[in-house]
Amino acid sequence: MADQRQLIRGDITISANNPKFSDLLKSPTLFLAFGFGSGLSPRAPGTFGTLMAVPLWLLLSQLSAPLYWSIIVVAGVLGVYICGAAAKQLQVHDHPGIVWDEFVGLWIVMPFVPISLWSLLLGFLLFRFFDVIKPWPISLIDKKIGGGLGIMLDDVIAGIAAALVAVTLNYLGYI
Repeated sequence: MADQRQLIRGDITISANNPKFSDLLKSPTLFLAFGFGSGLSPRAPGTFGTLMAVPLWLLLSQLSAPLYWSIIVVAGVLGVYICGAAAKQLQVHDHPGIVWDEFVGLWIVMPFVPISLWSLLLGFLLFRFFDVIKPWPISLIDKKIGGGLGIMLDDVIAGIAAALVAVTLNYLGYI
């Protein structure tokens, strides 16, 4: 692994190994967990991970609804393993560079907004809002559930919360 740094999450400082892109290329698990390298961003890796999920969503959005949701479920279940294994390998629970959970979270909200540039931006912002702010019960899940399940579940719930807001805005005629 690359360098030793201090990771600051809230008021907790953790020493962690931070991989380089060459490390990701040697480990399919890290490569996926770090969102094909997008999680290596030194600032806002979750936002860059979510951005990396957009082109993949554009491809996924062409699928039938049953196939789309099947892929999202598989990505979520695999994400529990991928994120958990990456966290274990890095010896840090929910390392900021682990962004596979952001991929799945965004993919959950996007079917609930019409396909347009404005809606894409809205879905992105809604998901990032819930993922960053972590209102209850997202904050509770983030604090109480460990391992890959905890890493994935708070983003899945953030995606669902963002989807509920998107559905409401659509119903009210705002999107």
